[in-house]
This record gives sequence, structure tokens and C-alpha cells, in this order.
Amino acid sequence: MSEVIVMIEVEVFPHRYLKAETTEKFLNEIYSLDTVERVIIHGQSLPKIVYYGPARGTPVNHSERKIINVHGVPVELTVMAGRFWITLKDDSEIDKIEEICKTLFPFGYNIRIGKFTRDKVTVTDYIKYGEKVVNMMDRSLIGLTDPRSRFDSAVKIIPKEKGEEVTSKEQ
Repeated sequence: MSEVIVMIEVEVFPHRYLKAETTEKFLNEIYSLDTVERVIIHGQSLPKIVYYGPARGTPVNHSERKIINVHGVPVELTVMAGRFWITLKDDSEIDKIEEICKTLFPFGYNIRIGKFTRDKVTVTDYIKYGEKVVNMMDRSLIGLTDPRSRFDSAVKIIPKEKGEEVTSKEQ
């Protein structure tokens, strides 16, 4: 009989976009928790160049597009963090997430528990990657990539101290 693994997803929604320094502090605090499996970051895009309009191709020098250090791994912020989806092994550390938020977000935040990411392979996955790749892929990566994005630019693997890996995605 196969064991059913239940993952808990927590959405942390700060009432403001976060600066790179605050995002770095938050991610380091979150990744120090034992039950964290992955974090998905949502927010306003911080492109390197203007993609459309009369200034197309011009570099964008946004002050918050920085490389931050998350548990020793350099991560380039491509979004201004506005929302985090945190996948946990169980619900034992939700109170710790609440404490981290109280400390780092004095301007306010909302926390919700629910289902925010998909966990089943879709037809789009088969079309983009092919049946062979989909059947071989790590099931923890399902739902992490956008069919329009390149995997290497959207997902960053943050290793845990115990030899495990935690995945982070910016969208």
C-alpha cells in the first residue's frame, strides 16, 4: 500500500511589496524551518530590459533587482516580492511563520492555509516536455514552471543542511 503524503500550503501576503533586504531576511527565516519544502514568490516583474513600447530594448536599472543570499545560494530577484506560497511537510510550524511575519512585516500581512499550486501533471506538461521527461521528472517540481518560461530562469534550488533540497520559484 502506498503512503499518502499530505503537504500543507501557506500563503503569506504582506500588505506592501518587499524590498530585496526584507525578502532576503524573510526567505532565510522561512528556510531555517524544518518543515519547509518549497517557496514560490509572486510579485511585480523586474525585467532587465524594456520588452515593449517606444523604449523597447532599453535597460531597466531598477534598484530592487538584486542578487540576494538565501542559505548560501545566490538568488537573483526578478520580481518585487508581494506574495509567498510556502509548502510545508506538516502544520507544526505555522505558528513560527506567524512570528516571522510579525517581526518582519510591521505594516501588516495576511496568512491563509489552502491549496495554491497544482500537484498533478497536465496536458501542457506533456506538450512542453514530452511523455518521457514527464514520467521521469521529480514530482515535487510539478506546478513550478510556467509553460512560457525557461526552467533555469524561473526556479532556484536551495539545499537544506541535511542534504535535502528546498525549491524556490519566482513568478
